[in-house]
Amino acid sequence: MLTRVSSRREPLGDFLPKQLAGAKTYDRIAGYFCSSLLEVAGEAVSNVEGQVRIVCNSQLQKADIITARAAQAAMRREWCSTLPEDISAPIQERLQRLFDLLTSGKLRVKVLPDERFGLVHGKAGVITRADGTQTCFLGSINESKTAWTLNYELAWMDDSPEGVAWVQEEFDALWHCNDAFDLADAVIEDIGRLAKRQVLTSLEDWKKDGAQQPAEAAVELPVYRRDNGLWAHQKTFIKLAYEAHVDHGARFVLADQVGLGKTVQLGLAAKLMALSGDKPILILCPKPLMWQWQAEMWNLLQFPVAVWNGRQWVDENGIEHAAIGMEGLRKCPRRAGVVSTGLVKRRSEAVPYLEGNNYECVILDEAHHARRRNLGGRHQNENADMTNLYQFMFNVSPRTRSMLLATATPVQIDPIEAWDLLNILAHGNEYVLGSLFSNWRRKERLGLSMVLGRSDLPTEVHEVWDWTRDPMPPASEASTFSALRNRLNMKPSDWLAAGSRLEDLGGADRRRLEGLQTDLFEKHHPYIRTIVRRTRGFLESTIDPTTNEPYLKPVHVRLHGEGDADSIILPAYLERAYHHAEDFCARLGDRDGFNSGFLRTMLLRRVGSTIEAGRLTAMKMLQHGLEDADLVEDDDSVRASTLYPLSDSERAPLQMFADALAEAQDEDPKLFEVIKKLDSGWLDLGCIIFSQYFDSVFWLAEKLSARYPKEPVAIYAGSNKSGVMRAGSLAPLSREEIKAQVQRGEIRLLIGTDAASEGLNLQRLGTLINLDLPWNPTRLEQRKGRIQRIGQVRDTVDVYNMRYRGSVEDRVHQLLSSRLNNIRDMFGQIPDTLEDVWVEVANGDIKRAQEIIDEVPPTHPFEMRYDRVENVNWESCSRVLDNEIQLQVLRRGWNGA
Repeated sequence: MLTRVSSRREPLGDFLPKQLAGAKTYDRIAGYFCSSLLEVAGEAVSNVEGQVRIVCNSQLQKADIITARAAQAAMRREWCSTLPEDISAPIQERLQRLFDLLTSGKLRVKVLPDERFGLVHGKAGVITRADGTQTCFLGSINESKTAWTLNYELAWMDDSPEGVAWVQEEFDALWHCNDAFDLADAVIEDIGRLAKRQVLTSLEDWKKDGAQQPAEAAVELPVYRRDNGLWAHQKTFIKLAYEAHVDHGARFVLADQVGLGKTVQLGLAAKLMALSGDKPILILCPKPLMWQWQAEMWNLLQFPVAVWNGRQWVDENGIEHAAIGMEGLRKCPRRAGVVSTGLVKRRSEAVPYLEGNNYECVILDEAHHARRRNLGGRHQNENADMTNLYQFMFNVSPRTRSMLLATATPVQIDPIEAWDLLNILAHGNEYVLGSLFSNWRRKERLGLSMVLGRSDLPTEVHEVWDWTRDPMPPASEASTFSALRNRLNMKPSDWLAAGSRLEDLGGADRRRLEGLQTDLFEKHHPYIRTIVRRTRGFLESTIDPTTNEPYLKPVHVRLHGEGDADSIILPAYLERAYHHAEDFCARLGDRDGFNSGFLRTMLLRRVGSTIEAGRLTAMKMLQHGLEDADLVEDDDSVRASTLYPLSDSERAPLQMFADALAEAQDEDPKLFEVIKKLDSGWLDLGCIIFSQYFDSVFWLAEKLSARYPKEPVAIYAGSNKSGVMRAGSLAPLSREEIKAQVQRGEIRLLIGTDAASEGLNLQRLGTLINLDLPWNPTRLEQRKGRIQRIGQVRDTVDVYNMRYRGSVEDRVHQLLSSRLNNIRDMFGQIPDTLEDVWVEVANGDIKRAQEIIDEVPPTHPFEMRYDRVENVNWESCSRVLDNEIQLQVLRRGWNGA
């Protein structure tokens, strides 16, 4: 029998509950999965005797369903983005019922991407009653209260066998579709959390003993609600740093490999510290990264920070806070301020204003620059010549409760670099290296040598005791230290066995010390305790016992262009032009007192990118001379520059170079190689193309826009140069919107300068082309880290490194290729010191270039073995600290702290 129902004729609020009364099973084709799924018929659904199956629509896209794990993460993001702001008691009651049904297995939900069948606008259901009879209904009604009680809706009921069979067939087709995924466990867990959610409206309540939990201030941040959430290794470090801060001050080097989310770990740890204390937070980073830090802190962590632009503070809303001179540095309008390390490296007039503050926490990004200049020295009696950055950090260390140093390469060449970093952290905090008289401070070379296995370990018990007692490892590290601490009545906060002599220990304690001879220098020394380093390989190969999956989904890299025969052959006229460029650089080197290897090699750097970048550089030099401001691009800064006029002997080869390229703009072989890759399927996978120079980026964007007129080609660069090009026409677009469109799958071809190589999450893209090879090798790792990173849905990504045959890049590749992979695996990335290899090759000094390569040790000089990852369950935390309360605290400036 066919029954027609209209909300105009009769209320529909009781329609579904009546039909489900006495039901045995219920299959439903619904709209989007949301918290209102049981808003109308919740009790009736609960009373269904058997299983209830619901297939829901979703905005998941093809890239989201490559793997089940990717689909789970995407479902979680979609669920979090649609939650109501006000989770009131009635909503929580409904969520609790939904959670109970889902966890009991009585309700099973599958999610089907829109892309599979289009928007599932037709809604239907099949109800099987206890007596075996069935009925079905069709209509446009969603499961919300609004749909059933307020909207104008139509429904047709049909209990004929053929009608029921027809709807059941439609349901089964959707339910059993290969692209339909079970509702993510993370979504179910969050439903249960929200059902019990309590909001803390007082910072003091959060600070009470037993209530001060990082999860309560973190679980509803955008990094959880709009992004992928926090991974196990990130939560482990944040918890470690925060608990140490509360106890005695956190002093750590975070040395995770590129792409493992160091910024979020440091930022959230600092935010928690700011909430728990009342002093300023200082973040020091290279100038090009300042705005990236600010954006990531605000967009992911709701952490408002201000940036010092050299003249005044600029807050997260772009509002400039007027300052009079450098005195304004003391009046940051936010609890946290970001300052360029360049100010400190130059020892500018700003330094005393920063050194005079007391801080809750100081963070230093790219911390490997805080070291001694005479790094090559191996003699123990050599006096260390420290950089300005090192001296500043050393001076400010006693004035801050916590200090976090971040670098992917804490050891570039010499293991003494690790000691330098620990020595900074230890100044004013003796938990790190002990007292001023400890062996770890006074005998730093010997301590390192024993840790590295290069020197014999102490054999006498009193020697082992001297290395153990100052600082004494915490009881949590081993039962041996717990027993020794108990014997000496040491409190957990004590770091020194003060006044304790070996004679004070009993026989059992002495035997424990004898057993420490090896373990102390392998497992319990200050370096392991202080340097937190997780490698991608470790996280990808270690199983998380709570999920039975690796802590991090493995993302393999397939390299292209690495073979000697894979370099790009230059046509004869371009090869001649390149030789003219080398001649020009050689003549610059003949200048008296002109020692800048970077300036001398500028033209070779740019022509190594693209012919067009080289041509434009030559034209500019012929008109204006050599300008050092051209060396750094896209750092959003205003910089003073020095102009060097060219002599006639220098102009001659430069003019010949420019003449040779004048008519060659459209014949760069790199363009054809890029197109070949894109046409082979890389465009379908999504591709980012990197270049150091905006000239190359814009030229390539124009060429590819002409080649693919219907394809949006995005340009991601600094200094307000970003936009989207369609059919050769560029429309300005903010970098934030470009990122959003990439993440939504609306942009799949992105060309960026190195402004896109830091902190940018492009894991939706599956391929990367390096149009040029940056002479700072760290840049290559940072670029690769845009797609080989947390959240990448593909198991393997493709990377193509381009270079012209016979170029400086090609010659350096030949020198390094036999050792490059080993160096990268050993250090986690390529040390910055290898940048000098490019300069020496460009200057023709192959012998010196080889010497620099040989200075890199064949094995890592200091292996950081910090591989502990805790099971930190923040996701189920139902108590949350009100976000507005947090912002009130974080928006108090330094002058009010």
